Amino acid sequence: MARIMIADDSEAIRMVLRDILDIGHHELAAEAANGIETVERFNKTKPDLLLLDMAMPKKDGISALKEILATTPDAKIVMITASDNVNTMKECIECGAMAYLLKPFNFEDVLKTITRILDEGN
Repeated sequence: MARIMIADDSEAIRMVLRDILDIGHHELAAEAANGIETVERFNKTKPDLLLLDMAMPKKDGISALKEILATTPDAKIVMITASDNVNTMKECIECGAMAYLLKPFNFEDVLKTITRILDEGN
């Protein structure tokens, strides 16, 4: 069981992700609804993995990603986006994200991605 943090400004998306984590027998480490909360709560809880939305208020996902990786370079972060824009996805990976997930989610794809990223560190 991994401790996973969810950062998304949509309560509905956070609820879906909580359900997916429950199905996968993972622990919810923390939640955040904006980029500033994301960085603060990540630094406080140090989750095993962060599911981070690209488009959030107060600080976008890419900025939060860069800030977290500046202090925790081994952080495992998976970006969440509704955009299937290749340049956006490429930017996520270039900035240090380990993967990205497209909304709407497929439960199996989310769990496979989480497992793959967690296994890469072991």
